[in-house]
Amino acid sequence: MTTSVRLVEITGDNRDAVCALRVHPGQERFVASVAKSLEDAATTPEGEPWYRAVYVGDEPVGFVMLSWDVPPGRPGVLGPYYLWRLLVDGRYQGRGIGRAVLVEVVSLVRAVGGTELLTSHQPDDDGPGAFYRKFGFVPTGEIDDGEPVLRLDL
Repeated sequence: MTTSVRLVEITGDNRDAVCALRVHPGQERFVASVAKSLEDAATTPEGEPWYRAVYVGDEPVGFVMLSWDVPPGRPGVLGPYYLWRLLVDGRYQGRGIGRAVLVEVVSLVRAVGGTELLTSHQPDDDGPGAFYRKFGFVPTGEIDDGEPVLRLDL
């Protein structure tokens, strides 16, 4: 099933609705809330945060945040393109939205000349690792803050 998503700037008009999005209970250990993600973006400018609300039609259904075009060698930041957060509200999971967001993100990164997209995840068996590997990410062998790092060649 192909789901059409739009990546929309977060503004005063949609911030509360986007911050209200929640993963299923029990998934909170895998991804920070939208509010925490926005706080992390504000307090980690060296990560070059780029974030958007994910919409299906007129409904906010998720959130995505990347480190965008980080200069090489910046300490403590994976990059240049790193998928920092991907959250799909529990009510909308299982509909292909996460995959559709990754397709959009890959297209955007390729359009600006990016050659790889990195991410990391909690190593738990029930975590998002299988989702990323199914999309085509492969382990790099690196560990960042206790999380295996994955790479998708673009």
